[in-house]
Amino acid sequence: MSLESVGPEGRSGWSRRNFLKIGAVGVAGMSLQEAAFAADAGNDVNVILLFLVGGPSQLETFDLKPNAPESVRGPFRPIRTRVPGIDICEHLPLTANIAQHVSIVRSVHHTAAPIHETGHQLMQTGSLFRDGRESPHYGAALSYLRGPSNEDVPPFVVIPGPIRYTGVCVSHGQTAGPLGDRFGPMWYRDERLPLRSHDNVENECSGEVHSSPTSRSYSSLTDAATRAAFDLRREDSTISDRYGSHSFGRSTLLARRLVEHGARCVTVNMFDTVFNRVTWDCHADGGSLGTTLDDYATTLCPMFDQAYSALIADLHERGMLSKTLVLACGEFGRTPVINPRGGRDHWTGAWSVLFAGGGTRGGQVIGATDSWAAEVKDRPVTPQNIAATVYRAAGIDSAKIAGACSVQAPFSHSDAMAELF
Repeated sequence: MSLESVGPEGRSGWSRRNFLKIGAVGVAGMSLQEAAFAADAGNDVNVILLFLVGGPSQLETFDLKPNAPESVRGPFRPIRTRVPGIDICEHLPLTANIAQHVSIVRSVHHTAAPIHETGHQLMQTGSLFRDGRESPHYGAALSYLRGPSNEDVPPFVVIPGPIRYTGVCVSHGQTAGPLGDRFGPMWYRDERLPLRSHDNVENECSGEVHSSPTSRSYSSLTDAATRAAFDLRREDSTISDRYGSHSFGRSTLLARRLVEHGARCVTVNMFDTVFNRVTWDCHADGGSLGTTLDDYATTLCPMFDQAYSALIADLHERGMLSKTLVLACGEFGRTPVINPRGGRDHWTGAWSVLFAGGGTRGGQVIGATDSWAAEVKDRPVTPQNIAATVYRAAGIDSAKIAGACSVQAPFSHSDAMAELF
């Protein structure tokens, strides 16, 4: 199939002009099924995924247990939100003020190995990769079935860059998998902004899985319309200030801007690794994984709180929230008992994620955990349920994606969380 054979409503990516101006991947990996799929009517909902790399503690964010023993409940207190009966961490006051737009799912869990990479895969695709076979990210599925809505903006973007080494040399779930690189993400970094440093992170994986011919920085964008879509300097300073001047805030603002200009899915990786920087991975081991719960109070919760609340409020004020699904999640939770160093380790028994917008209902809590936030006691939710919910909200046909990948669908429309719709 040539680029010329794909019409403006085709599902094969950008036009020839954009193929040339930004350097989209080649067509060699295109599958024969592409031509068979007509445009999916869908719900015309786009997706912003805020991926909280490292795995936030449920006990220090959205599932506090003030009556648990001190070694379990941790140092933070709950505060009320604008929704009666819903309390969250005291270090998330701005999120508390927009809780009417948010659904907190407190009962997410999985039984795979408690390592970052399994969670990265499961939470962004709904599948655990086996035998070297990957599954497509939500953004790739949207790109495949619905294509670009604006030829000046790629349908699937990951900012401010891919997840790098987090302990095991496998895919992190942010590719197009069998759909082919044509539908994969454009990795984007704006070198003019104070985005994160990549210093002092040892690249343990040669030829790392995220290598992509579509990695681009702002200076490489040559088309005026495309540069305008990516240019944060066009935002009013009062809006920029709401999101924050840190990497996560600027990246989250850019995500809103790209969706506004036609992107189908934008993933914001809050961090690119868990080593040698403050992340949600709060082992408190004093070495390369030195993050403590104090860092949650001083850095992590305030950073997330500012950017997330600004995004939800901004989308609402612009009339975009009903057509933009915002999923904020990490790859797992943290151990219910604080470790001897004062931190928390990996835990897949229970953790919390947030849904907002995209036609979902806000102002509610779905699921519950036991008195230590260790295990699910009500309404268990799996990564497959999360993925099915994203697919349903975005109007993605999971059967078509599975057919294109020549696999059996790991979830169906009926696996979506009905409470959200």
